[in-house]
Formats: sequence, structure tokens, C-alpha cells
Amino acid sequence: MGNVYDILVERGYIKQLTHQEEIKELLNNEKITFYIGFDPTADSLHIGHFLPLMMMAHMQRAGHRPIALVGGGTVMIGDPSGKTDMRKMLDKETIEKNVACIKNQLSRFIDFDDGKAILANNSDWLSKLNYIEFIRDIGVHFSVNKMLTAECFKQRLEKGLSFLEFNYMLMQGYDFLELNRRYGCIMELGGDDQWSNMLAGADLIRRKEGKPAFAMTCNLLTNSEGKKMGKTEKGALWLDKKKTTPYEFYQYWRNVDDADVEKCLALLTFLPMEEVRRLGSLQGSEINEAKKVLAYEVTKLIHGEEEATRAKEASEALFGSGADMSNVPTASITKDKLNASILDVLVETKILSSKGEGRRLVQQGGLSVNDEKVTDASMIITGENFIDGSMMVKRGKKNYNRIVLE
Repeated sequence: MGNVYDILVERGYIKQLTHQEEIKELLNNEKITFYIGFDPTADSLHIGHFLPLMMMAHMQRAGHRPIALVGGGTVMIGDPSGKTDMRKMLDKETIEKNVACIKNQLSRFIDFDDGKAILANNSDWLSKLNYIEFIRDIGVHFSVNKMLTAECFKQRLEKGLSFLEFNYMLMQGYDFLELNRRYGCIMELGGDDQWSNMLAGADLIRRKEGKPAFAMTCNLLTNSEGKKMGKTEKGALWLDKKKTTPYEFYQYWRNVDDADVEKCLALLTFLPMEEVRRLGSLQGSEINEAKKVLAYEVTKLIHGEEEATRAKEASEALFGSGADMSNVPTASITKDKLNASILDVLVETKILSSKGEGRRLVQQGGLSVNDEKVTDASMIITGENFIDGSMMVKRGKKNYNRIVLE
């Protein structure tokens, strides 16, 4: 096992950190307790949580102890970071249900057996706070001038930041202090959008306890154009298979841009880096082999081997080459016909005789593109619908047509 700091740097996780040399020294030579917070705003984590989870898993594999902190308390306030609008208020039952679902997902990445990791919920201490004591004890250490310059409040200040949300940074800082006192936690990890909140916590521990505390952020998952990854036409890419099926999940990674394959393999799988570089350097149509490895490995991490194998087989049956595809009727369209509605494309290729027939199919739930049901007859077909140059259309239960992009 190499040094985890070097592993995190080599694989591309680390974005910012408070004390580079000290952190490097610590992670190399000692076993530390660190934490990452997850606010239970939904009953599932999504792909945006994936990088912090992987970072956490690498740290645990190197012998450090993770605390997964579920924000049952902070979620009642709502994190203003990167948000233009205030978050919706959730009731207690919803929060409790969300916490239970998230716990379950965390255990796929982190081993909670025999005290190797701790699961904590900040509502245990935040919900019992006495306001006057809290403001005197904690609030006195926060400079409002400094808080107002923090990146996490920038967007909210334009629309109006409520005092409720302004408290969020104090709460998150207090969490770090509380975990430091309870478990000797000395480092917070998280997404880079949390940097201001993390600095506030590390600073609070240094002031209150006179002890060192550290923060380290990971890059957000973006594609080669700098856009956030993990968004699909249906919304977020969820880790819960009821919200995003293992097949849809597999297909998402199977279809990433060539330019993003190596980065995704480094960040989202545990494959050794020499293998990551080998796969990332494949050229032309060979890069599809790398995409299959990526899709399989990532799906296996989230959904287990059985589901990953099933998704892979389903994908290959639909898009694979060889005998199973030879008898599927194939039509072709030219690139200038893209950005038309699905019905226009199907009438153009004579797969349907009329748009009326198409609308009836959609209403009855009988039309799918690449194994995803078409729910809107005016759905637009773009280059993204073509996997390795072809798109599968299914009518009813058994009628398949393939459309090839010329």
C-alpha cells in the first residue's frame, strides 16, 4: 500500500488543502480520524457524492478512520453553498427516512465493522443547543465581515440570504469541533463547494481547543468542457437503483466522451493507475473497450457484481456486434437530420408510417430509444442518442430497429 496522500494526488482527487506539508506528513506517518458530512436532502446519494465517498474509501484502505456524518440537524437549516434559492424545509419523518437510506448506501464504500468507521448524526448535538449559550460560545469566534466574503454565500447574497442560512457555517464549524471533542477527529474532507465551511471548522478548533485541525477538498466531477457530470435528461444520476436503474447507470458511463475516460477511471474505480493509463491511451474505436471497463467497474461499486454483469449483458445484447444484431432492420440518417423530434426521425426512416401512429405508441408506453421509454412525443434526437454511431428503437415488446448515423 503506497502513501495515501500520493495516491489521492496521482488519481486527481485533491483540489485545495489547508496545510500541505503537515497533511502529507500526517497521512504518511499516522493513523488519523477524519470526517465527511452528507446532508440527507433526498433518500439517496447521487453521483456528486461519489468523489468524496471514493476519497473516504481510499483513506480507510490506508488505515485512517472515517466518520460519515449525516446532517440530520443541518438539513433543517439548508446549505446555501452554490445555491441561488433557499432549500425546501423537510419534516422530521422525511429526514429520518432519508438518513436510513443514506446509511445503507455508505456501507457499500466504507467498512463500519469493529469500529473501523463511525456513523454519526449531527442532530444528536445540534437539536439540543441552547441559542444564547451557542452564540456566546461559538458565534463570538465568527467574523461577519469574513463570512460575507465566503464563496458559499456569494450567489445567495444576490437574491437575499436569510439569517437561517447564515447560521449554516456556524453549525458546520461546530460539527467539526464536536467530532474533534468526541472522537479526536482532526480533518474534514468534502467537495470543493464546502471550502469556506470547512475552513471555518478548522479555525474554530484551533481557537477553542488550541489544537491543529485540517481540511482538504476534492475536485467536483466535471467533463473535459468543465461541465458537471452526472446529469441526465431525467435529472441526477442516483445511486439508488429505484431512482436510476443499474442499466441506465451503466449506459451513462458507457457513453462518456472519449476525453473523459481516463479521468473517470482514475477517480471512480480502484483500478491500478498503470491500467488506467493503458485504457485511457486507447485510440479510435478501441476506446470503447475502456468505456466498457469503466461502466462495469463503476456499476459494480454501486450495485454489486451481479447487477453490473446484468447491465453489461443487456447493453451488449442491444448494442453488441455479431449475430444478435444482424437480423435487426437498420435504417440510416445523415447528421443534418439531427435535432428533429423522434417522430420526425421515425417517419423519415419509414419505421413508422405516420406521426399519429407514433403518438399512439408513446401514449401506450410502447416506444423506447436505447431501452429508455419515450414519454414525450416531441423528444428531440441529438448526437448523444447515438452510441458508437447507432441508436436502438423498440416498438412494443419485440420490434427492434437500428438507426445508424451517417
